[in-house]
Amino acid sequence: MKSKYLPLVLILSLLHSCEFIKLKSGEEANVQEIPVARVFDTYLYKADLTGIAPENLSPEDSVKLVEKYVDSWIKKQLMIAKASSKIEFNEAEIERKVLDYKYALMVHEFEKYEIGRRLNKEVSEQEIQTYYDDKFENFLLKQNIIKCLFVKIPKEAPRISRIRGLLRSYPDSDMEEIKSYCFRFAISSSLEDNAWLNFDEVVKSTPLATIPNKVQFLRDNSFVESSDDKFIYFIKLLEYKISDQVSPLEFIREDIANIILNKRKIELAKKLEEEIINEAQQNDEFEIYRN
Repeated sequence: MKSKYLPLVLILSLLHSCEFIKLKSGEEANVQEIPVARVFDTYLYKADLTGIAPENLSPEDSVKLVEKYVDSWIKKQLMIAKASSKIEFNEAEIERKVLDYKYALMVHEFEKYEIGRRLNKEVSEQEIQTYYDDKFENFLLKQNIIKCLFVKIPKEAPRISRIRGLLRSYPDSDMEEIKSYCFRFAISSSLEDNAWLNFDEVVKSTPLATIPNKVQFLRDNSFVESSDDKFIYFIKLLEYKISDQVSPLEFIREDIANIILNKRKIELAKKLEEEIINEAQQNDEFEIYRN
């Protein structure tokens, strides 16, 4: 069996053309659209491609998008045809499932609209703290995290011994001087001493990425210097927590805020359903017949 494609340039032109051609079937002449593709007796027409390629896309990108859609359509039709030849489907059951899915989508869109309109997106610090205090045992770390100062400088940078000394002696040294040096000479740096960071993310581009025992490394070091062919890396370790310990609140603050918002969404969805049922009952808008 062959699948017939139109040339891609013609496919693209179909998106913007309003021309029809006349095809004859027996003695009747029907005005039909130019087919784009065929699988057995099922055709894909120009109208089926409407809206697939947004108007702001370039011609080249539109062609690719339409080509991808046509390919996908052919594969699906072939799978449907093969399935129909192997299995005797209950068409009524399939139609019921299709309707169920359609109605579920409609309800989902309605809930999303109403929840978006009603949802209070402000989460207070007290709410976050209370949730953390109640559920802290659920927030075990899955990675090692650290508070640190991290600096990456070229080997030819000036006054390396100075920045080394400033970092080694922090917090007894001047942070403004550290920031000034990093602004002028560092390739990259992280100087937020109150921020919790994933240790693996901090060291991934450094020679320290291959440390065999990271937990022992964190326990044994407060200041680390390493280098490769081009750069020197400084890490001043200020605090650390290892995996399976309870996560500090600062590290999961945003996660907890999202959990609280999701709980509000669930409660709003339940309340919305109750409101609709109660209103319908009051207005006698439904009833159940029992024989």
